[in-house]
Amino acid sequence: MKIYVVLALREEEMENVFVSDDEPKVLALTTADFDDCDALFLEVWEDGAKIDDYRLV
Repeated sequence: MKIYVVLALREEEMENVFVSDDEPKVLALTTADFDDCDALFLEVWEDGAKIDDYRLV
């Protein structure tokens, strides 16, 4: 099962803001969904290992 971890970039800090196994819901997120967010990044985890990461917006 894949787990999606959304990280928000605020100035120079990154913070986990959302974790889900619902890919469509995660891909629909925008910076407007989180306070003072400059960018969103996504990590994809499967079987306890990170298999991908990229910038959402």
